[in-house]
Amino acid sequence: MSLIIRRARPGEAGLVLSFVRELAEYERLLHEVEATEALIEAALFADHPRLFCEIAEWNGEAAGFAAWFINFSTFSGRSGLYLEDLFVRPAQRGKGIGKALLAHLANTCLTNGWSRLQWAVLDWNTPSIEFYKSLGAVLMDEWTGCRLDGPALAALARGWR
Repeated sequence: MSLIIRRARPGEAGLVLSFVRELAEYERLLHEVEATEALIEAALFADHPRLFCEIAEWNGEAAGFAAWFINFSTFSGRSGLYLEDLFVRPAQRGKGIGKALLAHLANTCLTNGWSRLQWAVLDWNTPSIEFYKSLGAVLMDEWTGCRLDGPALAALARGWR
């Protein structure tokens, strides 16, 4: 049995989008997916990419992915890695693929001198929470995520002038 983790390649936006859709379905959020292959392709492979993606292959078959971007901590004064999505197909779970993807990202942080690896998890996703805790992750319960999108984002943007 072999595991390879590699960067997504041009022309694989469809594969990445399929992983995004599978994750969204698992999270009961498929109705929120607006991304298209063209948008994913542009984000991953522009001159200055806004998104990066690692593909995990188990015996040559795409088994999971990690989509991430670089963020910045003013407190540490250094960049960090924000994991937007992590997903391993159900048939491939239990083989260490998710842990290997996270270890790969942790190594990316250390190699680049970045201060942290950060992500969010849905509060009902007990299996993932327990998995993350087993790796030493600290759940930051004192922080509440905030988001503006759609009409609220547009309304706020109109009001700034």
